Amino acid sequence: MAPALSRSLGASSVAALRPTPSRGRGPTLRSAVAVQGRGAAAVAARGVRWEAGRRKGKGRMVGVRCEAAVTEKPAGEEEAAGEQFEYQAEVSRLLDLIVHSLYSHKEVFLRELVSNASDALDKLRFLSVTDSSVLSDGGELEIRIKPDPEAGTITITDTGIGMTKDELKDCLGTIAQSGTSKFLKALKENQDLGADNGLIGQFGVGFYSAFLVAEKVVVSTKSPKADKQYVWEAMADSSSYVIKEETDPEKMLTRGTQITLFLRDDDKYEFADPGRIQGLVKNYSQFVSFPIYTWQEKSRTVEVEEEEEEEPKEGEEATEGEKKKKKKTITEKYWDWELANETKPIWMRNPKEVEKTEYNEFYKKAFNEFLDPLAYTHFTTEGEVEFRSVLYIPGMAPLSNEEIMNPKTKNIRLYVKRVFISDDFDGELFPRYLSFVKGVVDSNDLPLNVSREILQESRIVRIMRKRLVRKTFDMIQEIAEKEDKEDYKKFWESFGKFVKLGCIEDTGNHKRLSPLLRFYSSKNETDLISLDQYVENMPENQKAIYYIATDSLQSAKTAPFLEKLVQKDIEVLYLIEPIDEVAIQNLQTYKEKKFVDISKEDLELGDEDEDKENESKQEYTLLCDWIKQQLGDKVAKVQISKRLSSSPCVLVSGKFGWSANMERLMKAQTLGDTSSLEFMRGRRIFEINPDHPIVKDLSAACKNEPESTEAKRAVELLYETALISSGYTPDSPAELGGKIYEMMTIALGGRWGRPEESEAATSESNVEVESSEGSATEVVEPSEVRPESDPWKD
Repeated sequence: MAPALSRSLGASSVAALRPTPSRGRGPTLRSAVAVQGRGAAAVAARGVRWEAGRRKGKGRMVGVRCEAAVTEKPAGEEEAAGEQFEYQAEVSRLLDLIVHSLYSHKEVFLRELVSNASDALDKLRFLSVTDSSVLSDGGELEIRIKPDPEAGTITITDTGIGMTKDELKDCLGTIAQSGTSKFLKALKENQDLGADNGLIGQFGVGFYSAFLVAEKVVVSTKSPKADKQYVWEAMADSSSYVIKEETDPEKMLTRGTQITLFLRDDDKYEFADPGRIQGLVKNYSQFVSFPIYTWQEKSRTVEVEEEEEEEPKEGEEATEGEKKKKKKTITEKYWDWELANETKPIWMRNPKEVEKTEYNEFYKKAFNEFLDPLAYTHFTTEGEVEFRSVLYIPGMAPLSNEEIMNPKTKNIRLYVKRVFISDDFDGELFPRYLSFVKGVVDSNDLPLNVSREILQESRIVRIMRKRLVRKTFDMIQEIAEKEDKEDYKKFWESFGKFVKLGCIEDTGNHKRLSPLLRFYSSKNETDLISLDQYVENMPENQKAIYYIATDSLQSAKTAPFLEKLVQKDIEVLYLIEPIDEVAIQNLQTYKEKKFVDISKEDLELGDEDEDKENESKQEYTLLCDWIKQQLGDKVAKVQISKRLSSSPCVLVSGKFGWSANMERLMKAQTLGDTSSLEFMRGRRIFEINPDHPIVKDLSAACKNEPESTEAKRAVELLYETALISSGYTPDSPAELGGKIYEMMTIALGGRWGRPEESEAATSESNVEVESSEGSATEVVEPSEVRPESDPWKD
């Protein structure tokens, strides 16, 4: 049978490859294939070795030989002879794929090389437990990075374990062979050294990320196991490398490794800049356990002496060469090493040993904040996924509108063994409504891809997300339960909208989100109350939680829908923010109490007098039909209201359509679909108050003079006034204004002394009589007539 072959040289396949040289053909890939069981094949690939060869050119080919063994057939069957074939692989192409296809950003090369240096220091520290001689004459365990803008190079030096010539071949000459993985295997076999370690390497390809920015890489290394120092050198586009012995006395190392990157022309300006290198170290390797120093330009003030010629005084002769020394302060620039990773990983410590001031200081440094956080939580999770985390609730909301409700705020920083991996998760670790939470998550065994940029197993990510969200809710709940309510008031002012968004987007956490909500109410117009407080204050016979959604607190207080409920001492929640109504509709219930919108039809208050209602319906049936006839299709029906006590009428919406508040919001949407407005707009029901004088007058007009023009105009004006008081927008505000002006003219006519038409006619006849008699009469303009009762006279 044919051997089973992997389709691509991905992380798993490349990591399993091991080299075997082939004479005369350059590098080879030998794959031993063992077939076990009927129809089964397994490939055991040992590796690809990148060897120096005598042949030149970029297109060197790698010979790959695959030996296949076929399962034994039953006796009597003839065994088929298997043919051997050789795979061909181009080393330069393979290296190109590893360098340019694994990483999204060039800047990660520094993270990978610093991580390798950290592993080298860790290995030395572990070996020193049993052999202290490896630490002799090597100085402190540290990493130093020196960019040279003029030469276009970056030099990374560590005082770690270093490499021998054979180790150079195995670790750098063999693609996808991780020296750290081999070392970890040895650690597990030797239990005396312990299993707890901080080694980072895993895939064996991180070193080659140097070719992302470098056209040439030179590695000089000295191992305590060897007397000689060796230099490894390779070009970016070459399939070979050179190893030679270091003979220059000035370049000798006492111990460790020095990597020099000769940057490409396109990358010299960016990555040879000391400030850029400093920023990358702080971003990716800030919490590496060994000190990292970078070569930086600094400034200092120094005093220098200057000679000045002293001017002779009057009457004195000038003396040549007589000078006075004067001190002067100047700013001097110089280059020196600067520690780049001062901040320590606070999450690695025991929470009981960390003070509150230390948490606050870490928060300010790590996230460039100036205010203390409102709350924090520090925890370790064990089980399927083990990780440590410190989460913070900021002291204030984001200043930029772009950061609000943005899942890519980069507030959660993921580390693996203290090395920064990513802060761009697009809602994978935290839901969008908790994007304001800041913190760090560090794990030793996350399933990352080779580039360390992507979490691969969604199941593990879901587990992490679930635990992080639960811890965040616990942290917020602790703020809410504090005796000092000011902290939660600050939290709600800054992040209340986020919590309401969670009620819409996260149905699975409604039980945790609902107790965190806060609203104003008819009984608490100045202080916010929780749903728990509302339920505690409910009368025993109240079966629902009542609310009204408006655009402001003032409009909620004066809404006609509240009249009967306030009269019966029933508390009503005020939903005054655009997101409130949608959030409450998604909750539906709280502690088995339904949410009821008092601006919608069929409002049940629980203490209705059915006999009185039936009498009112019978008495005003004729009026309701008459008003419906006048309004036509503007309303679905006209009925007696249960919610009014002082207003003559109100316009309520149907059960299944938009409320007046929602209709207003949907109309205001920039990209709203106008065609859906008519479809989603709920039917409007005109409710009248039978106890109001206007309604009684209209009832009389309906019975005695149903065709009265004035009565019909009164109904139109009553409807359009109800539109405004109920939160709707009239179709023609100008037309409504004209009707109001007309009504005002009728109501105010002659009240303050305006002459009536009859009085004007009488005065005109008197003027004619007097003029006929020939007497001179002064004509007074109407605007100048000021009766004694005129309230506007001076």
